[in-house]
Amino acid sequence: MTKRKGLFDVEVDVNGLLDELTVPSSNASKAKAKKKTKQHEVNNDSMLISDVLDIITRQMKVSGNRSRTISDYVLHVEHFQRITRVKNVADITAEDIYKWLDSMNVSNQTKLTRLKCLKAFLSRCFDNGWIQIKFWKTINIRVDQKVKEGATERDVKVLLSLLDLSNFIQLRDAVAVLVMYKTGIRINTLTQLEEQHIDFKNNVLNLEGSIMKNHQQIKLPFDDLLKQLLGVLIKQNSVIRRGYGKRNSLVFITKYGDCVSTSPTHNNIQKRLNKYSKMYGLKNINPHALRRGFAKSLLDKGANVAVISKALGHSDISVTTKYLYLDVDEVANNLRTYLGSNDNE
Repeated sequence: MTKRKGLFDVEVDVNGLLDELTVPSSNASKAKAKKKTKQHEVNNDSMLISDVLDIITRQMKVSGNRSRTISDYVLHVEHFQRITRVKNVADITAEDIYKWLDSMNVSNQTKLTRLKCLKAFLSRCFDNGWIQIKFWKTINIRVDQKVKEGATERDVKVLLSLLDLSNFIQLRDAVAVLVMYKTGIRINTLTQLEEQHIDFKNNVLNLEGSIMKNHQQIKLPFDDLLKQLLGVLIKQNSVIRRGYGKRNSLVFITKYGDCVSTSPTHNNIQKRLNKYSKMYGLKNINPHALRRGFAKSLLDKGANVAVISKALGHSDISVTTKYLYLDVDEVANNLRTYLGSNDNE
């Protein structure tokens, strides 16, 4: 498709809005499909790993697990079987797992990731009654946890100052950066965001569970600057869609009016952010760093970890503490301040 003259020129003066930029300072089913096999019909000792893997992957599909998660199960379990040559689930031992890990010429972090996947597979085998003891629980790999930095106010301001908001693509990217930085939503949620999810009257994103990783609905407020930029973007989206005859209500679209993400590994906005990061030397301009920056800014403003965890859509608060660079002692000390009044009674 060819570019249509003037179609990507944003007529509204949005660059002036950046002068008032206020960046923060610091319906998939969950039903479980368990197929129970009668003991007199099948002997658990004869359950082949390949058959079990097929059953578990089907269970995961019914439960709404992502295709990438399922493919990781298949990849690592099949690799485990090739290396150890174990055929039956009941024959798997801790020694086999160590043999599998020792065969890998990869970093400890990669080994840990693969081990977690195998453990998850074995846990599902236990839940189905094909394994009687969780012998793998004590197997672990120690790795040095690298602290991943979050985007800062400076990172965001520098990038926005370099983008030309009279150009549709750069306007879209700028709004995407601000949405992720000011609300903390994931890139996958961003690409599924529709106009119906934006409450302009109350400055709130009403995110349905269907577009959230944890499948839980959440409301996330945004400021007046983002409200104005979203309004300009949505108006320009209409121009693009009319020009190419596309019909959708997505907030973030390509220059041809289509969805910016065609697969979990192909996302136009993410690629553009990687380009800006390299071009302008901004190492923390990426979707994950923007989420971390959002979390850190909330913490700096006095929000408690539980609220931050809820805003990020985390099911485990320990994941949130990693976002905030907090170790267990820091969490304990923070909690102790709330228990002080009881200690004096």
